[in-house]
Amino acid sequence: MPQPAFDVLRALAIGSQALGLIAIITLETMLGDGARPWQGVTLGLMLAAALMLALVRVYRRNRQRKQHAARLGDSDHA
Repeated sequence: MPQPAFDVLRALAIGSQALGLIAIITLETMLGDGARPWQGVTLGLMLAAALMLALVRVYRRNRQRKQHAARLGDSDHA
């Protein structure tokens, strides 16, 4: 199975991590030491987004494998 030229999930993962990093730096700049709890929340959201995207990737890969196996099975019986 050829890899697509543009991977939407990879772009979403990079974008979400970049936004999280920007948010953490901005919070530190604006709130100083009061930013710690909000930075923790931001980090938690970043990890949740990464986990969700990883699960979507695994789901899509498994679905493609099943479809590929079904096509191979159908062509064997034809």
